[in-house]
Amino acid sequence: MNEDATDPFVHVRGAGENNLRDIDVDVPRNALVAFTGVSGSGKSSLAFGTLYAEAQRRYFESVAPYARRLLQQVGAPHVREITGLPPAVALQQRRGSPGSRSTVGTLTTLSNLLRMLYSRAGTYPPGAARLEAESFSPNTAAGACPECHGLGVAHDVVEDLLVPDPSLSIREGAIAAWPGAWQGANLRSVVNGLGIDIDRPWRRLRKKDRDWLLYTDEQPLVYIEPEEGRVDHGYRGKFWSARKHVMHVLADSKSEKTRERALRFVRSVPCPTCHGSGLRPEALAVTFAGRSIAEINAMPLTEVAALLRPVAGRSEADATTSTARSGETTEAAVRICGDLVARIEVLLDLGLGYLGLGRRSTTLSPGEAQRLRIATQLRSGLFGVVYVLDEPSAGLHPADAEPLLEVLDRLKAAGNSLFVVEHDMDVVRRADWVVDIGPGAGEGGGRVLYSGPVAGLERVGESATSRCLFGRAQPLDHRPRAPHGWLHLRGVSRHNLRDVSVDVPLRVLTAVTGVSGSGKSTLVTQVLAQVVRDHLGLAPEEPDEAELEVDVRDASGVESFDRVVLVDQRPIGRTPRSNLATYTGMFDAVRKLYAATDEARARGYSAGRFSFNVPEGRCETCQGEGFVAVELLFLPGTYAPCPTCEGTRYDTETLEVTYRGKNIADVLALSVDEAADFLSALPAAARSLETLREVGLGYLRLGRPATELSGGEAQRVKLATELQRARRGHALYLLDEPTAGLHPSDIALLLSQLHGLVDAGNTVVLVEHDLDTIATADWIIDLGPGGGDAGGRVVAAGPPAKVAKARRSATAPYLAARLGPSAGASSGGRGRGAAERGRPWSRTRPPR
Repeated sequence: MNEDATDPFVHVRGAGENNLRDIDVDVPRNALVAFTGVSGSGKSSLAFGTLYAEAQRRYFESVAPYARRLLQQVGAPHVREITGLPPAVALQQRRGSPGSRSTVGTLTTLSNLLRMLYSRAGTYPPGAARLEAESFSPNTAAGACPECHGLGVAHDVVEDLLVPDPSLSIREGAIAAWPGAWQGANLRSVVNGLGIDIDRPWRRLRKKDRDWLLYTDEQPLVYIEPEEGRVDHGYRGKFWSARKHVMHVLADSKSEKTRERALRFVRSVPCPTCHGSGLRPEALAVTFAGRSIAEINAMPLTEVAALLRPVAGRSEADATTSTARSGETTEAAVRICGDLVARIEVLLDLGLGYLGLGRRSTTLSPGEAQRLRIATQLRSGLFGVVYVLDEPSAGLHPADAEPLLEVLDRLKAAGNSLFVVEHDMDVVRRADWVVDIGPGAGEGGGRVLYSGPVAGLERVGESATSRCLFGRAQPLDHRPRAPHGWLHLRGVSRHNLRDVSVDVPLRVLTAVTGVSGSGKSTLVTQVLAQVVRDHLGLAPEEPDEAELEVDVRDASGVESFDRVVLVDQRPIGRTPRSNLATYTGMFDAVRKLYAATDEARARGYSAGRFSFNVPEGRCETCQGEGFVAVELLFLPGTYAPCPTCEGTRYDTETLEVTYRGKNIADVLALSVDEAADFLSALPAAARSLETLREVGLGYLRLGRPATELSGGEAQRVKLATELQRARRGHALYLLDEPTAGLHPSDIALLLSQLHGLVDAGNTVVLVEHDLDTIATADWIIDLGPGGGDAGGRVVAAGPPAKVAKARRSATAPYLAARLGPSAGASSGGRGRGAAERGRPWSRTRPPR
């Protein structure tokens, strides 16, 4: 391989990763390069799967084989040759894994500095021994609270969950946490034998008796005489309090269903020993600037920076070498505070000042997590590397996107290359070079339609990006609707929403807007969802939602809803065994179709035979996984197709049954578009497939594992699954940033479906940052004016044209520019029109 150091391009030859079709492309270094194309066209396969993967592979070639086993590798790409490729760093959109102890502080490495500050320069109580830095971490044995093991939370039962209806008596089942049937009857008999009236309403029992029944650890043995109506001959029973029974089930039960039932009565509360900090008392006793490390972890970054700046501003000559109990005036304090403030100010520049160092990474949006990683890289001072970024503007308000783009410019100015997978047309305009992949998705994509300066893309007629970037895309034909009733919420409190009143219009499309951290997702996916679920008597969809403490003083209008549908970007499955076909339910119809064939009937095969999740028809070598793990001695372990079934997941006998010349594994290998033709005669599957195509997912394979779907794809699969259900009545659809990760042409398809839901008599409320989507809404609720404690208030509400004139709204100037002169507001900002700038339109033209 001949490398020319003077050649300013990265040359890719014969790239065939995923759907890429043996492509050749040249990409400049030391430039901002945007990789564009419709969702699923192959952008990420080129940027991440090829360029980044090859850069990583070359780096690992220099690492000792044994050490490679400790590093996460993405695998060698399918490419013939790449020249001119520098080392690469990937900054991808991803959510924190469940159960992670990761926080904002650990993601940014600020926690390491803060722990060092408290260890070396903290104020210790008289007589206390100096602690090492690890003693200030809840993730180490030296620092973790012995009660909660550093988690900061304790799990215990609470009375309102154990006894949901205090008007019932014990005989009527007041203690819902107790077991039912025979065992529950025995416990009631024991209580009766102890002299407690089991026919008196729970609220009328003595508090002393109520607490004993729910919480005591005593287990007295009581002999019970046979009761009238019972067929047993008496019972010598051991008493179990409600709490003891629940904890016994959680500790010893092997039944997942029984454990899930017990979890309904448990709530997570701050650990009473460490008060939620996860730290030992001796660490919490050390202070700096009058604050414990737990208090600083809980403060917004803006306040942390303000607290540390006075110390950081001292010159090292003013610092003392004091060995006094307080080290806040020492050289160590000055230097560490200076470094902390410098790092935090980068985060402030990115609009993340509302976050706290102790904020769990699992609660961060992908956009927030990516900005944290970008800030860390900016401080690293690397030179001459390629940063490969996955939609850095996704999930960002226009006001938050501008400082992000300035940071990217600083990375480029420092001598680095930026390869950005992007759908936001405003970001694409700022690029030095654009590589457009397409023209379609899946098998319909994988070709380089254009590679060159942005202006040249206008001449590429088959490019969907070109049509959206230069104003040739058809606008959405939509007439604003008037509300038909209201959902009134008064006194809403949750996170940074404090005693907020919100009016949500019914049977229209409402966009909830505001800067990152203003409270949008809290209002929509937590408050609205919980209020309607409570009214309908529905249990939470996810176990962790049972811990939500949504406080709403009054709600009216909620009775108009028949059901609530929450469509967010959480994965649709936690294992590769869940896939597109199984999640949508169409696979049940397909398995029945194969079971009804003459060959299957002759063999006595049922529909269960055609599932790879049961022993009946799956390959026994791989247990229906389709692959086997391969352990390599000094190299990372890898996976290979199962040698028995060759990746089909089924045994040979099951695959001998065919329908129209294809076996069940062949069907799972079809794309949605291909399957729509093949299964057109099967109504139950045809409806599912058609709705998947309508939301732009025709390129996905039916057997695509749920774990491989992006957040945007998962959200559209959920929406399509709901759309295929022909239901009457008034439903509330709640969507959390449905356009995130979508190309403008895919957004147009999605908006058509959402407006169709409203036309069918439903209410749609979505959290949104995309200005074109917001402009097509019938109503806007804008939260803010800032993020965190500076947000959580309704700044403006009304039709788009009205909100565009709101003076305190961060959304208003961008929306006004997108709506144009009809909004009656001054232009400016990221959404400025083409006529004003002499530059291409952004996405589709908004309706006028």
